[in-house]
Amino acid sequence: MTELGNPPSTAATATDTAGWRRLSPRMLAVHPVQELVRSFPALLGALVAGTSSGHGPLWGLVGLVLVIGLGTLRWFTTTYRISPAHVQVRRGLLRRRVLTVPRDRVRTVDVTANAMHRVVGLARVEIGTGRSDRRGENGLKLDALAGADARRLREELLHRLPPAAAPAAGPAPATAPAAGPAPATTPPPAPEDAPATTPRPRPAPAPVSTPEQETRLATLDPRWVRYGPFTLSGLLTIGVVLGFGSRAVSEAKIDLSKIGPVHRLLDQVRGAGWLVGAVEVVVLLLVVCVLASTLAYVLAFWNYRLTRHPGGTLHVNRGLITTRATSIEERRMRGVELSEPLSLRLAGGARCIAIATGLRVGRGAERGGSLLLPPAPRKVALRVAGDVFGGVEPYVTPLVPHGPQAVRRRFTRALGLTALLVLALAALHEVAGLPAWVWQAWLVLLPCAALVAADRARSLGHALRDGVLVCRFGSLVRRRNVLTCDGVLGWNLRQSFFQRRVGLTTLVATTAAGRQHYEIPDVDTAEAVRVADAAVPGLLTPFLVHAHSSERQERPERRAH
Repeated sequence: MTELGNPPSTAATATDTAGWRRLSPRMLAVHPVQELVRSFPALLGALVAGTSSGHGPLWGLVGLVLVIGLGTLRWFTTTYRISPAHVQVRRGLLRRRVLTVPRDRVRTVDVTANAMHRVVGLARVEIGTGRSDRRGENGLKLDALAGADARRLREELLHRLPPAAAPAAGPAPATAPAAGPAPATTPPPAPEDAPATTPRPRPAPAPVSTPEQETRLATLDPRWVRYGPFTLSGLLTIGVVLGFGSRAVSEAKIDLSKIGPVHRLLDQVRGAGWLVGAVEVVVLLLVVCVLASTLAYVLAFWNYRLTRHPGGTLHVNRGLITTRATSIEERRMRGVELSEPLSLRLAGGARCIAIATGLRVGRGAERGGSLLLPPAPRKVALRVAGDVFGGVEPYVTPLVPHGPQAVRRRFTRALGLTALLVLALAALHEVAGLPAWVWQAWLVLLPCAALVAADRARSLGHALRDGVLVCRFGSLVRRRNVLTCDGVLGWNLRQSFFQRRVGLTTLVATTAAGRQHYEIPDVDTAEAVRVADAAVPGLLTPFLVHAHSSERQERPERRAH
């Protein structure tokens, strides 16, 4: 993505200066409200600061006008253009900027609509390029377009359709910067029997795909909601709410113990005993976590639908209040990750994540854009993963175990670290008078660590089948990555001090897709070299030949000494 502070150069925009489009004028009913919500703390601070000098209402009114003005100004200063070769966005008032992205760099197109957008029929378009500029932006954002225009734009960019005629959302700005003289064009000659005033045909708008044209791969089953509590997303929500609430209470200097319901709850806990009270609090938090996780699942994944377009793209639609439609080109797919967090695995569920070039997992605005299937039954996840990439075989094929040394490392690391922690707490009990129940309670972690180590050992495995690399590892989050060998750009062979002592290596496949590196941990060194050479023949050959030559040169020197 290139950014130009002045009018774009001819190399960057080899098109005419026409065709600039504005955002939808309906955004004028949304952005001022959003800016008010975002600026509410600052407006409140200005009101409080002005009250001390007797001008609180005036300061608040000035701030209100400024915020609304800034929210309205975006429509007047933002335009965009779709040419056969580039996507351009021009924005800014005092400092004019033109962001240019070649169309062949477009990786994904996200169409998102929150509650306010849906009320007025708008949608926000995020064009993902897989690359970040110096500000950390991953692509272009158009906030907001009419819903039909957003869907048509997605078709233009991903299916390489010709640019549609500019919608009548507003007149094109008269101050468009000149990118050089417009190329001279000659209209086609009119037929002899046609009148002299035959009008030239206008470009037809790009067609928008209909559900009948798409192949449906998966649709949300309401029974999948039962997997919501096992995602534990509510736990994070509770943590954020408690952290924000405690900070607000602390800054406001509010004594919660003097509030009626809180005071009665504390009295009940003291009367029942601390042990019973702790159990009650844990049960209460568990119930709240289950409810919050279920609600989060419904809000995020309701109306989920995965479809395949005849033009070669995968479309993922989901969301109850805030809807999101993500499109991924199949020609950029390099594999699929089958993710099974421990809690979800215990419930027999799994989820699918796309491994596609230019689409990084959990990066910035593209966060969540790589999700192909939400938490669902494992058999459904296997079917969807097979339909999307490679068939079902890579996801169920037996894996090569990593041997007893790798298993021993799992138990050594898990039990060793836990034992050191218990010993440290016991030492503090002897030296600093730490209560004995503290280190005794931590003894419970030893069997838990042993169970996790055994599960991690069972998860280890890899396979190489029909040009597809399969690797699996992890316990708290077990991941089975299926990656095509054509997407492997290079190999890293890493060895720690302890790995070298037992002859193990961590083999890392580097790629431009997904997480950009996929590991096969604690595999025998000879097996790691064999897998790397078989997956991408010839890539390691120069290094192996050099290593053997160095060994042959060292042997005569050792004999001489």
